[in-house]
Amino acid sequence: MNLKRLVGAGETSAVSFEFFPPKTAEMEAQLWKAIARLAPLRPHFVSVTYGAGGSTRDRTHATVKRLVDETELKPAAHLTCVGAPRAEIDAVIGDYWAAGVRHVVALRGDMPNAGETYAAHGEGYQSTAELVSAIRRIGPFEVSVSAYPEKHPDSPSLEWDVAILKAKIDAGATRAITQFAFDYDVFARFRDRAKAAGIGVPIVPGLMPTTNFKGVARMAGRCGASIPEWLSVLYDGLDNDLESRKLVASAVLVEQVRLLRAEGFDQFHFYTLNQAELTLTVCNMLGIKPAQTQQAIAS
Repeated sequence: MNLKRLVGAGETSAVSFEFFPPKTAEMEAQLWKAIARLAPLRPHFVSVTYGAGGSTRDRTHATVKRLVDETELKPAAHLTCVGAPRAEIDAVIGDYWAAGVRHVVALRGDMPNAGETYAAHGEGYQSTAELVSAIRRIGPFEVSVSAYPEKHPDSPSLEWDVAILKAKIDAGATRAITQFAFDYDVFARFRDRAKAAGIGVPIVPGLMPTTNFKGVARMAGRCGASIPEWLSVLYDGLDNDLESRKLVASAVLVEQVRLLRAEGFDQFHFYTLNQAELTLTVCNMLGIKPAQTQQAIAS
């Protein structure tokens, strides 16, 4: 790896970080420790996930409210249209606005029980595009949506996914954040398909740390993401070697971003898993420095 090529003269990138709402006091302490370490990087925004079937609604709201009240970060609250009537979802949107949240990540969502076939609520929004329209009607939110560069597990084809994405953008979404993938050309091909379909909003690659490789492989199986052979080879024999897995994960993420930059991407969304170390390390290697460090260098 040519370390001189990692940062690149004059290159800048916008980064965003995703967190999930904590279930326990210990997990909450870990989350806010990670937020405190990552906040000085001045991300474009930070998002907070919403559990299957809306199962973490109260915890998601509490987390984004605290982000608004206690930090200078710009939180984006995830919201799904599964398992709830329109009036209930509209109330959540209104609560977000009242709490000072100005950015929503609108998603279809998953059913509460793993493996259960998706079915829209009889009195709910029938699609993410409908949810996007509702959010924009209730307030002038920024709205991000999801995209699947390797096809959503429920979709008949990638062309279908692109059409669904187009409908969400036409409804008012301003950004698409992708499901994670590991080969840079997967993102590039999907971006080009989206552009050819008339989608002009940024397609932001979602980047997943692979330190817990077996866990990532399980997630990939559920969401339709492929695990390339080269990645499996890198982790072969490291099941009981956490420190080596951390080093491999850092190298993988840095190389992903370097290759994606070369393809013209300049925004990246890190799925942090509520851990700061790897994201902080990779951003530092890519020239994304804490604000105080940049100011000290400039002075």
